[in-house]
Amino acid sequence: MRLELIVDGLMRNYGECEGSIKYDYAYQLNRSAIIGVIDTLRELIFPGYFGKKNISSDFLAYHTGELLEEVVFTLSKEIERALRHRKDAEGAVEGVFKARADGIVAEFLSRLGDVRRVLAADVDATFDGDPAANSRDEIVSSYPGIFAIMVNRLAHVLYLLDVPLIPRMMTEHAHSLTGIDINPGATIGRRFCIDHGTGIVVGETTVIGNNVKVYQGVTLGALSTRDGQALKSVKRHPTIEDNVTIYSGASILGGSTVIGEGTVIGSNAFVTKSVPSGTRVSMRNPELRFTTKRECDGCQDISCTELAQEAFWDYQI
Repeated sequence: MRLELIVDGLMRNYGECEGSIKYDYAYQLNRSAIIGVIDTLRELIFPGYFGKKNISSDFLAYHTGELLEEVVFTLSKEIERALRHRKDAEGAVEGVFKARADGIVAEFLSRLGDVRRVLAADVDATFDGDPAANSRDEIVSSYPGIFAIMVNRLAHVLYLLDVPLIPRMMTEHAHSLTGIDINPGATIGRRFCIDHGTGIVVGETTVIGNNVKVYQGVTLGALSTRDGQALKSVKRHPTIEDNVTIYSGASILGGSTVIGEGTVIGSNAFVTKSVPSGTRVSMRNPELRFTTKRECDGCQDISCTELAQEAFWDYQI
């Protein structure tokens, strides 16, 4: 094998596809450091559950300060690097990025108490809505939905502070661990409950109200992204009002789609238009056939003995 030929081929390829490589660039982000920040923030939000255990109340303030110092040091450095990736970064005065990053981190940390307060309400909603949950300890320490919501709420603050790259890196880390894909731009109200969670997708311009419960496999998505970057500032994803329940496998699509307060969306429903408040939406149940082996011995007709079940809710689609 002649490695120099492969090197030459790759160098030509690099020249043809420059948008997907970084060289002569000293400010690439450290993904491991950002994941470390998530872990440290989780210790701050749920002290005693993660990281150092058996924290004495006498030393809680010292421990909290130590963790905050760690976040400030790492996150400031990564945000400074991220700001240099912006299109308007070229030609900026040296030192402006660090000052801006320090300001962003200070504002982010000032909102940490509010984020923690909302997450406590999310834990309560999950416990109240899940008969399989034995305690809030179980939810905090093991439920993937709470982890995904926590990361999203933290990333959303950075998103609102106009930090490039890092919010999406945070939520994609949570996505890789939980199978729950929530864009950091999504706006989510209080007492948000994710049950099971695997396969949930929530798009960037989604707005979710208070007391909303979502089951596995739900998509809150766009009708079409064919126009790509031209849709960047357009609301593409639905609005879910307060007290809505969305069961497994449902898809709700479109920026003008509004799911009214108190609505229940049944499993596998495909919704592309607004639904009035207090409505139940379901797909018409498929016909189920039950055939016993004894009745079918020697018979090729699977419908020789069948029972059909039909269930209708108030609003059929």
